[in-house]
Amino acid sequence: MPMPKTILIPVTGNDSDSIVFKGALDVATRFGGHLDFLYVRPSPGEMAANLAVEGGVGLSAGLLDRLEEEAAAQQVAARALVHRFAEGTKLVLGAEQPNAAGVSAAWHAKEGRENEWIPLYARTSDLTVIGRPTRFGAEERMALEAALFDSGRPVLLPTAGGLTLDTIAIAWKSTREAARAVGAAGPFLAKAKRIVVITAREGGRDDPADTQRLLVTLRRLYAAAEHRHLEPQARHAGQMLLAAAGEAGAGLLVMGAYGHSRLREWVFGGVTEQVLRSATIPVLMVH
Repeated sequence: MPMPKTILIPVTGNDSDSIVFKGALDVATRFGGHLDFLYVRPSPGEMAANLAVEGGVGLSAGLLDRLEEEAAAQQVAARALVHRFAEGTKLVLGAEQPNAAGVSAAWHAKEGRENEWIPLYARTSDLTVIGRPTRFGAEERMALEAALFDSGRPVLLPTAGGLTLDTIAIAWKSTREAARAVGAAGPFLAKAKRIVVITAREGGRDDPADTQRLLVTLRRLYAAAEHRHLEPQARHAGQMLLAAAGEAGAGLLVMGAYGHSRLREWVFGGVTEQVLRSATIPVLMVH
């Protein structure tokens, strides 16, 4: 992967955005990148139609006006959050000229569905930095699932503790998703002093030769790489993976994102969802 120069930040307008903004700025500062803040404003007409279908609410001009006012207020609040962050970090929105840290930024606002606009922007970005859903409701999952499964690009989920790269953990198994994640993590791995490859036996299968080849490649390209193997119970695999990364002192976990499609809706796989729910360090994921 090339250096993450163009970084997409989906904006929600909630206070939790501050963690995402700081995480994205950290990455942009390390690599001299550009931040694209994207806010997707819900369509009042579509919201009204959904209310009519789901709640039996009749459509009216008054309802559409109210929904329009609410959507406009949410957009204003979201833009205000971004502007306050930009002012505090000496970013000039809309200017290609970078600040003292070499970072530029821009604001983008669109109307419609997040699961349509986010992957559209993400496909032409190097990295998407997005918040981790806290309740995993349908709406909260939508943006993350779109970024992970429909963009073809890496996604970083930051945490309040920030990003440290001295030690990086890789959750490895011989799949295209894991291979893509390792490739996407290249710029981060290049800054690491130590890499810990974590594997786990699944369904009685194990491929130590494959893991050894990865270790050799990592040592040639980056830094000292070591291996830790887990023998987890399936239902606790995600928790054991996170515990192993924590014990290794990792400041970043790199892994493939797994899921399956059901009637065109993505559903997270077991370990992927466990990590999304419980990770206390930043996670870089690629589907």
